[in-house]
Amino acid sequence: EVQLQASGGGLVQAGGSLRLSCAVSGFGSEDYAVGWFRKAPRKEREFVSSIASNDGRTYYAESVKGRFTISSDNDKNAVYLQMNSLEPEDTAVYYCVADYLRYARYVWPRGPYSYWAEGTQVTVSS
Repeated sequence: EVQLQASGGGLVQAGGSLRLSCAVSGFGSEDYAVGWFRKAPRKEREFVSSIASNDGRTYYAESVKGRFTISSDNDKNAVYLQMNSLEPEDTAVYYCVADYLRYARYVWPRGPYSYWAEGTQVTVSS
């Protein structure tokens, strides 16, 4: 059973940094993709970034490119989202998502992803 657990949200001032973590389990030996989405009040859910477990390829939304970095530690079965130069517009609930790469033609890079973790709140004060 695939399980995801996100952590690392919090309150930070504009210009600051946060690192989100996503613990991933249940994919066994299969390749998978992990991504991050976010949902801000009164806004549509937004894709943020994704990474493929087999070759480490990454993908970013234009709104975060150059500020956010997604990475993975396969030994720890974890994916990280390093968020720098945070802006109040980045305030949202962030969700870690994942799916098998065998479904890449339907999933990669922006989803829809089958598996979702509970969200973690990121608040950026101005």
